[in-house]
Amino acid sequence: MLTSPQALNHIFFCPEESNFYSHCVETLVLNNCSNSESIIEFGSGDGSPVIQSLLRTNFNGIVHGFELNNLACQEANSKVEAYELSDKYKIDNRCFFDAAKPQAKYLISNPPYLPALDNKLLQPLLHGGLEGITITQKLLTLNYENVLVMISSYSNPIGLINYAIAQGYSVSNFMISPLKFGYYSSEQKVKNRIQELQKDNRAFCSENIYLLAGVLFTKKRSCKVDLSTEFSQLITCL
Repeated sequence: MLTSPQALNHIFFCPEESNFYSHCVETLVLNNCSNSESIIEFGSGDGSPVIQSLLRTNFNGIVHGFELNNLACQEANSKVEAYELSDKYKIDNRCFFDAAKPQAKYLISNPPYLPALDNKLLQPLLHGGLEGITITQKLLTLNYENVLVMISSYSNPIGLINYAIAQGYSVSNFMISPLKFGYYSSEQKVKNRIQELQKDNRAFCSENIYLLAGVLFTKKRSCKVDLSTEFSQLITCL
């Protein structure tokens, strides 16, 4: 199990966050799409969240993942094979943005959302830009019908919601969970940036916890109920 600092610096490891992401994928996506559906995942990590979701559901479509970290991709594919899910979960070790845009009704991701002045972090690939939303914004420009992303309350969530709305999306569903600051978010460079964002009312957290949300964005033409206002009120409550 990846619990040593050395391992944590090479492959993302946070059971609490991964478990929550897994439940969001299961509840907000897999339980609501057809068995033949194709789903694209940006940043598969070690594969655990989606693997656990697939094991708990009857989904018979295909999740096509992209993971830039070579070590993480190797571990993910090893787990996929061990759980005999190779027909449902395929992970490529390449940059998602460099590939020809794969067709799918859903794009899912627990994207990098650590805000910092640069990516010289314990794990550079977890850097989400100055406000922690740069990669998520890029995903929202790809025009997928449905986009499930994890959003942190300390990474300018209102700015991100407004950006999604400008891209033609509404919040069709969401789940929120409190999390303690962990190994990566407690890095001093990250905490300093969060404090700067707090002063500008762009980060919402206490000294010990923040809120993490799984948010399903759906194109307005297909969204039956827009929960953007309710989500905005809850994600900023700390």
